[in-house]
Amino acid sequence: MFRWETGRVLGACQIVFITAGRGLFESHETGLVEVAAGMALVILPGVWHRYAPDPATGWTEQWVELQGSVVGRLVRQGVLTPHRAVVPVGRVLEVERLMETVHARLLHEAATGLDPERAAVGLQVLAIVTGTTREGAAARPLASVIARAERRLTESADRPPDMPALARELGLAYSLFRREFKRHTGLAPYQYVQQLRLEKARRLIGNTNESLKVIAEQLGFASAYHLSAAFKGRYGEAPAHWRRRRHPR
Repeated sequence: MFRWETGRVLGACQIVFITAGRGLFESHETGLVEVAAGMALVILPGVWHRYAPDPATGWTEQWVELQGSVVGRLVRQGVLTPHRAVVPVGRVLEVERLMETVHARLLHEAATGLDPERAAVGLQVLAIVTGTTREGAAARPLASVIARAERRLTESADRPPDMPALARELGLAYSLFRREFKRHTGLAPYQYVQQLRLEKARRLIGNTNESLKVIAEQLGFASAYHLSAAFKGRYGEAPAHWRRRRHPR
């Protein structure tokens, strides 16, 4: 049985990006909507809403809060609307990195009050989520297909689908799928999955006490050794060093 958070109304626009898991979202305007990894909740000020992570999976989220004239203008233009509060997101890894930048500045002792850099990064997230970037505004059908592929891979990074089979499911030849996926994300599909796994590994290593062996098994790495080597190659330090820096005590 889903356990609903108490319904609430926010005083500012909030973007909640789901990085793992699934659940339900509800507002008067959207009704009941399923939410999964790779989606964002764009919650406008004054809109009643509530949500419930699936008890079987839970969900992991990153969020940023936005205020100011840009949000108001996008509402007046109809780009932001309470009826589209649940948004599938393309460029998942880029959104994750931007969110981490915001949170890193929030943790910094100087990040109090108005922070222009944090606000600028938040607006970048908003642009990607709403599709108001130059690429998103074109709304090319192929870009939409690649965004669907990103969401599929985000949901199943620990046990990814066969890429040629995924291409067929999306109605594309594998060569076209691979080329367009790399053009939109900067990575080939298998590289993209590896980055997703490493991002998840970094969160687990930094925020839990699970052993490297358990994390490797959860995320589909062949062994703790393979995870450690991939982690060091991506982030420039061993997982144990990363964990100690996050939790020096």
